[in-house]
Amino acid sequence: MSRKEDFIQHINNGYISKGESLILGGAMLDGEALADTPVKIPLKSLNRHGLIAGATGTGKTKTIQVLSEQLSSFGIPVLMMDIKGDFSGIAKEGEEKPFIIERHTRINIPYSVSSFPVELLTLSEQNGVRLRATISEFGPVLFSRILGLNDTQASVIAVIFKYCDDNKMPILDLKDIKKIINYITEEGKEGISADYGKISTSTTGIILRKIVELEQQGADFFFGEMSFDIHDLMRIDENGKGYVNILRLTDIQDKPKLFSTFMLSLLAEIYQRMPEKGDVDQPELVIFIDEAHLIFNEASKALLEQIETIIKLIRSKGIGIYFITQNPMDIPSGILAQLGLKIQHALRAFTANDRQAIKQTADNYPTSEYYKTDEVLTSLGIGEALVTALNEKGIPTPLAATMMRAPMSRMDILTESEIQEINAKSKLVKKYSELIDRESAYEMLNKKIAGIEHEATEQEQKKTTEKEANSGPSTATVVGKSVLKVLTSATFIRGAFGILTKMFKK
Repeated sequence: MSRKEDFIQHINNGYISKGESLILGGAMLDGEALADTPVKIPLKSLNRHGLIAGATGTGKTKTIQVLSEQLSSFGIPVLMMDIKGDFSGIAKEGEEKPFIIERHTRINIPYSVSSFPVELLTLSEQNGVRLRATISEFGPVLFSRILGLNDTQASVIAVIFKYCDDNKMPILDLKDIKKIINYITEEGKEGISADYGKISTSTTGIILRKIVELEQQGADFFFGEMSFDIHDLMRIDENGKGYVNILRLTDIQDKPKLFSTFMLSLLAEIYQRMPEKGDVDQPELVIFIDEAHLIFNEASKALLEQIETIIKLIRSKGIGIYFITQNPMDIPSGILAQLGLKIQHALRAFTANDRQAIKQTADNYPTSEYYKTDEVLTSLGIGEALVTALNEKGIPTPLAATMMRAPMSRMDILTESEIQEINAKSKLVKKYSELIDRESAYEMLNKKIAGIEHEATEQEQKKTTEKEANSGPSTATVVGKSVLKVLTSATFIRGAFGILTKMFKK
């Protein structure tokens, strides 16, 4: 048997699957794409998470598009974090171009065009389904970690949440939490100290500055009501296709704290609310996080630990998470170790550091007698990638240089009018468009402060009245009494009668 025949058998045995699978493309040997060597990913293993990496322009976005299309076709909803804004074309049919037909002929995979149901989501003022969450839903621990607080500062946040729980004050948005902090350091300082212990004004000052920093990155748009229901991410259309939810984040690259805040909130909410699924035949939801380094670069150690914990546990809820980045070294090692599927597009070696990074990347992949991994990484063309996954038994599949299949949908962005058309038809846009500002801690504390000020005014007036009453008769009263005393005295009366008697005698 020739080396080529050995390789074909090696790939086909390694990627065999009893259940349903996604087909990424066809395997390659020595730069040649081979027919009838499909590289397949079992649906059963998609909740084991994954990594899609590679230099700019090597085809990462198209790979995500291929994965999302097939997931949708199997009735599996997708959430895509679209930071570059080049993913929205999945809502429209593609075109049967000659180079696409030629590519699919080489790997012997049929090609047809199709569109997929799409919802456009937003964290900011862009058009789309508005995503919000309340501060109460975060809880004191998560909110403290987002702000990057130390233990002392976090304990103050815990007191704030406890005080609001005890007094039935919802903390919905940033103006609520800022009002509470001002209240406990001013009007309510004595009451808080008596019931919960003294709170340092320097500590609350630091917390306020951290909140302002978060606010300046657009978090005031994110915190509030109505809160987004994560079950709205898991919808199926009338044709049985899973919705592709595209979170438009083109204006978020300079707001990494808001992005990491949202991601941690979303993952925590999904983990808390989704029931345990164990090993399932296919995932409930698959999440693609583009430019994943934006989460990790700004995250504190505590925040990274929280994310790593959720990544480890959330797969049992039937959720698959896939990180997209240029270099695998952008992903913390503790999270990288949790990723079952690895799709590595080409890397470029321009410097000594680049070459060192390529060697480290190669060490993360299974060894193969058919490839020198570090050399293949720099020689892959656009739309080609090294692939390894987990089979249905959780065993890593053979390393396969793969010619990726082309997307069935449009490989370009939607126009503004097409975006407006999608939003106009969306039930979720209507559901979440209204900003609800019900009575919460801000309004309740304003009323309480107004009541305290009114009571203080009444007390002051009462004190003034009592002071006047206790200070003795006024000057006018004293003078009046003196005059009356003189007028009614016997001396005055005798004198008056004497004068009158003399007048009558005359």
